[in-house]
Amino acid sequence: MSTVFVGLSGGVDSAVSAALLKEQGYNVVGAFIKIWRPEFIDCPWQKDRLDAMRVCAALEISFKEIDLSEEYKKTVIDDMVANYSRGITPNPDVLCNRHIKFGAFAKWALSEGAQFVATGHYAQNVDGKLMRGKDANKDQSYFLWQLTKDDLSRALFPVGGYTKPEVRALAEKFGLPVAAKKDSQGLCFVGDITMRDFLAHYLPLKKGNVLDERGSVIGEHDGAALYTLGERHGFRIQAEVPHFVVSTDVATNTIIVSPNKVSAARSSVNLIHPNWFEEITSKKYSAQARYRETPVTCTVSGSKVAFDAAHLAPPGQSLVIYDGDNVVGGGVISTYTK
Repeated sequence: MSTVFVGLSGGVDSAVSAALLKEQGYNVVGAFIKIWRPEFIDCPWQKDRLDAMRVCAALEISFKEIDLSEEYKKTVIDDMVANYSRGITPNPDVLCNRHIKFGAFAKWALSEGAQFVATGHYAQNVDGKLMRGKDANKDQSYFLWQLTKDDLSRALFPVGGYTKPEVRALAEKFGLPVAAKKDSQGLCFVGDITMRDFLAHYLPLKKGNVLDERGSVIGEHDGAALYTLGERHGFRIQAEVPHFVVSTDVATNTIIVSPNKVSAARSSVNLIHPNWFEEITSKKYSAQARYRETPVTCTVSGSKVAFDAAHLAPPGQSLVIYDGDNVVGGGVISTYTK
């Protein structure tokens, strides 16, 4: 009987994952991962831990926990803050999956006797290929592009073949104590605080000028590091129509806005830290620069991705490349051209 460690967050998706795996005959161990939380935010991790324990009790499986606070602070938070300080918008969920769930947690699980690790991600592992989840509205394959083939050889995504309503129904069927628990919103460390207020504790933010595309001052913002391409909120200008951020400069603490969102779009981007699951060919692929956005057609040549139509692709974000529902790979958006 194979042993699988399931990362239990205290939520319904990971709980149903554990129940499904037990039903399939695995020796299931529920594991709660404690991550770093700043002292100035009230984040109820103790309640999540208790819910994870209650799930294990209901399923009659073992419960373990691991404190990865130090690793999370170093590989996710510090990296995120450093990128924001350079005017780059990072993706902490991608870093968490790479360094924590399929990094430190997976290494620990294997050392504790696991053959597999499982999470509640809405994605599918089909014969070692990373695929989109069945539920298009919940698909989380975008956040998993940094996994390796070795990771996939022991990764299980039990709810990836279900829709969210089906997962809720399964939670009721299995009698799980978290069946009616609401989904968490974003990363726990943010809690009931905005990213802006969170970053204010770590970055020397100060108000600066908002410029139009001719260089004229038309308003004020709260710190250039806070803004990303395409954003239309958080700065103050007098205008009758919405304006969008088309450029930022942390050195001069200025941002440029335009009523034309296309001004922020790019025809191509260069990628750094690429990770490919298969060899890239000259065929057409689809690219996704943000979670849940509509993919756009593209071609890939080395580290350069050219879009068939200009697309919003902010530096620091992940650009994930798909061939149908299959994740081909991806990279971090570095530079771009008009």
